[in-house]
Amino acid sequence: MLEYIKLLRTEPILRRLSLIQLISYFGAWFSNVAIYTLLIELEVSAFMIALVASFHFLPGVLQAPISGVLIDKIPPKKIMLFLIILEIMSTFSLLLVTSSAWLWLLFILVFIRMGAASFYFTIEMSLLPKLLEGKALQLANEIHSIIWSLSYTVGMAISGFLVYKLGVKVAFIIDGLIFVIAFLMLINLKLEVSFEKAKENFLDTFKEGIAYLKDNKKIIHLILVHASVGFTVFDALVTLMVKQYYSSLLAIPLAIGLMHSVRAFALVLGPILLGKWINSSRLSYLLLAQGLGIMFWGSLVENIYLSLLGSFVAGFVTTTLWSYTYTLIQKNTDKKYYGRVVAYNDMVFLFTGAMSSIMVGVLIESSYSISSVLYLLGGAFVFVSLYYLYVKKVYNV
Repeated sequence: MLEYIKLLRTEPILRRLSLIQLISYFGAWFSNVAIYTLLIELEVSAFMIALVASFHFLPGVLQAPISGVLIDKIPPKKIMLFLIILEIMSTFSLLLVTSSAWLWLLFILVFIRMGAASFYFTIEMSLLPKLLEGKALQLANEIHSIIWSLSYTVGMAISGFLVYKLGVKVAFIIDGLIFVIAFLMLINLKLEVSFEKAKENFLDTFKEGIAYLKDNKKIIHLILVHASVGFTVFDALVTLMVKQYYSSLLAIPLAIGLMHSVRAFALVLGPILLGKWINSSRLSYLLLAQGLGIMFWGSLVENIYLSLLGSFVAGFVTTTLWSYTYTLIQKNTDKKYYGRVVAYNDMVFLFTGAMSSIMVGVLIESSYSISSVLYLLGGAFVFVSLYYLYVKKVYNV
């Protein structure tokens, strides 16, 4: 923890970006409870809930080829300000969704909102290697992942309480105002980083990025390992757990907020305890632990109190997995290609998250139990741990 504090003290740009990111992520997760509560109130199917969850990730998949090129051609601050404006507008527009007849608008707004958030994230992750290197870069990635988890924890917990007390609409209004604060903080930031504008035209820049990946297969394999963290997207599953097992015990928004908050607390605690321990030789053990943790949760879902324990165990190593595999990709990428490689990496990661969410909906609609789905997701990580051992041996990671 002291290393994180020291780095933030000595890197003012990182400090301000981290604070803005904390506020932005808090805003992103704050209204999630409201969105899923609204879906349950509208009595939509399990597949529709899963489809909305997938729309949190699909925009990043579709825009990645474009966003990577834009990042390498346009100064980052201009894009970041525009993206926050999109988040403000789309969040306030959620107030228009009042019945199932407006579900089409909900899909569009979630798509725009999360597309902007995904693009913003890609820009920030491409900035970090330009600001830092070596151990400092790994620490910055860990700080970023802790911020994500902390905002997830606090955002879900507070939103669950406020949605229960004040309703869905008030949550959307508060969320929009949170993004306004983030915009005001960013507009005053002096973002002084080296920016080498790509000289090729748009299509040539895109082709050059793809050619770079083809020539560096190690990066492709690391992107696939990192993408496995997308299997831990449990938004749809948690909503369905609450609907099926816990709604008779707790109000829906409180139960959703509580389940996410406990797992997110584990997401915060994990890198603090595992950050110094993790290295390339131990990564396979962490992937295996992630799989076993998800299976453990699957055996406990019918009891809310035991499920909270399972949720904590399933989340404990996730953040460390995410940040360390991201660091491996950054360390093995030439600076000229940061924007494009980070964008392509996010595309694969978000595609995994989107397909995982849709798979959840399809399996539940096909009469699979929630426990069975969690066992399948856990088994996927067992496979990835073996795959990483192959990558490490062949490419000397």
